[in-house]
This record gives sequence, structure tokens and C-alpha cells, in this order.
Amino acid sequence: MAMLSTFGRKHSGALKVRDFDLCIKAGSLTEDGLFEGYGSVFGGDPDSYGEIVAPGAFTDSLADLKARGRTVPVLWQHRSAEPIGVYDSLAEDDHGLAVKGRLLKDDVAQAREAFALMKAGAVTGLSIGYWVRQASYDEKTGVRTLIKLDLVEVSLVTFPAKDDARVEAVKFKLAHGELPTEREMEKYLREVGFSKSRAAGVVAHGLTEMRRRESDHAATITPGLKALSDTLGSFKL
Repeated sequence: MAMLSTFGRKHSGALKVRDFDLCIKAGSLTEDGLFEGYGSVFGGDPDSYGEIVAPGAFTDSLADLKARGRTVPVLWQHRSAEPIGVYDSLAEDDHGLAVKGRLLKDDVAQAREAFALMKAGAVTGLSIGYWVRQASYDEKTGVRTLIKLDLVEVSLVTFPAKDDARVEAVKFKLAHGELPTEREMEKYLREVGFSKSRAAGVVAHGLTEMRRRESDHAATITPGLKALSDTLGSFKL
């Protein structure tokens, strides 16, 4: 039987980002700068970080945003100083977080550029910025389920994959006593300066062995991961 741990706090770790293909609905990108799509999708196969978003993950956050009368901005590449539009609608449906955005292309130069790039297919991603409020981790499958998220912003991004998001995901798992996947760990080590061969060696003789012995040494894993996290944290990204 899989061991499932659940943890939650007001805000867990650093602000995180999560990327998705833009998935603009057919015909929804209009000359007025309006577009529709999904900022997040629920369930399905785990992403490259071994995570899935649970249905209802945004319910509380969206209600809070509505109560405060806060408009969520369309940001350009997660740059808080470069809002290029607003979201007129953010709502959960059976598929995920459905968004209806409006680019201020008549008033903001970057919005006009973003619109042209979207039409040409050069901008292909939506990326949400959020805080983790509650999540669970299945030790048998290695899948982390995001149960409650605080939505901060939704950005248009050039590519639907972001290296520093992967780095933050690995840091978070290490800090909370979780084992990242071999693929995640090797990429993380490459990003902090290890050569390809050294990164592969660390994973093969360290992480893989820890995962193999996990069931026999569950009580000693968390201290070991904390030490590994502290050591890796000394590297400058």
C-alpha cells in the first residue's frame, strides 16, 4: 500500500511557477486582443516534476481574489513590472483553470508585440505563479499532488518549460524530505555546475541507491536529504 503524506502551511517555500502549453481555444484570439485558454489542467499524467494538480486546487484562491476585488494581470515572461493585460475571467471547470484574457494592445507596446508573437505561434506557453498551500506526496509512486494553491499571476511565456521552475521543484522536495526523480536530480545538478558525467554518477550511486533502500531505512532518509539539500544549497545558480 502506498504511503501518502499530506502537508500544508499558509505558504510553502518560495513562489513557484508552473508551465503549460498555451492551448488557445480555436478562434478565441481576436483582433481586439482577447484570448481564451487554460492556465492549468487537472489530473492526468504527472509532469516532468512528478506533480499533478488536483481538481479544486484554485477554489479558495479564486474566491479570495473575488472577495478582494483583485484583477489578475497578464504578465509578460513573469516580469512583474511588465503587465500587458488583464484576465476578465478565471474559473475552474472539469478540465482545469480556464482563463479569458485581454491584451491591452492599443495602449501597451509590449502587448502589441505579444499579440503578434501569439498569432505567429512564437509564444506558446502560459505559466502560473503561485504559492503552495497544501500538497500530498505518495512515497510509492513518487507523485506529488498539489491540493490547494494561491494564485498570484498568469504569464505569457515564450516556451512552456522553465528551468528555474524545475530547480525550485527539486529544492522543495529535498527541503521536505522527499526524493526527486533521477531525471529531475540530474538536470538540477547540471544547472548548479556539475558536468554531465559527474551528475549522472551522483544520481546513479547516490539517489538511486537511496531510493532502492528507502523502504528499509525510512527513518534515516530525511536527515540525509537535509544534509544533501544544505550542501547543494551552497552552490550559486
